[in-house]
Amino acid sequence: MKHLLQTIKIEVNNKTYVKDPESSDLGKRIVEHSILMIHELGFDSFTFKKLGDKIGSNESSIYRYFENKHKLLLYLTSWYWGWLEYQFVFATNSISNPAEKLQKAIEVISKPVVLDASFSHINEVLLNDIIINEYSKSYLTKEVDNENKEGYFEIYKRMVMRMKEMITEVSPEYPFAASLASTVLEGTLHQYFLVQHFPSLTDCGDEVTPTEYFTDLVFKSIDK
Repeated sequence: MKHLLQTIKIEVNNKTYVKDPESSDLGKRIVEHSILMIHELGFDSFTFKKLGDKIGSNESSIYRYFENKHKLLLYLTSWYWGWLEYQFVFATNSISNPAEKLQKAIEVISKPVVLDASFSHINEVLLNDIIINEYSKSYLTKEVDNENKEGYFEIYKRMVMRMKEMITEVSPEYPFAASLASTVLEGTLHQYFLVQHFPSLTDCGDEVTPTEYFTDLVFKSIDK
């Protein structure tokens, strides 16, 4: 899979950027260091001016790639879901047994992220931490309905539909497949957030992994 991913470009909605950051060294540096800075400072304290100072470039040069930092966050979150989708598809494509395929899908979504050398300018581990802590800020806005119509969340929604189809394949009569699928994707982020910040509110941690929890939740929900 590593060699296959090296030939793949993660496709992100082109409305999230003014100029494709993958098209130049400066664009890749903007993405690389924005991940480092958002992870260090938090999204609210992150600014294009701080990013420009960090990479030794004018703030105006960053605006040539991204209209504002909200669009940059939409780009980063879309890239993450696109990257995870490739992991998801490659890991499950050769599995014919529906239950085994669903179990592998849950594992891919909920396991800890490791660094992927296929994309040298993107630290997937730090980006995953940003998704855990900041992803909701990409859609908890007044513009969410219009941005949804524009397709900004298409990759994430596609991931939910893939999971929904796998749940339905295992249990065709289960009436809440979409709700359960979205619960797994959103819930995985939430459980990791709780482990980091409110460990007393979750059973996940050193002894119980989110993968174990969601595997139990999904299969007990659909096995009626």
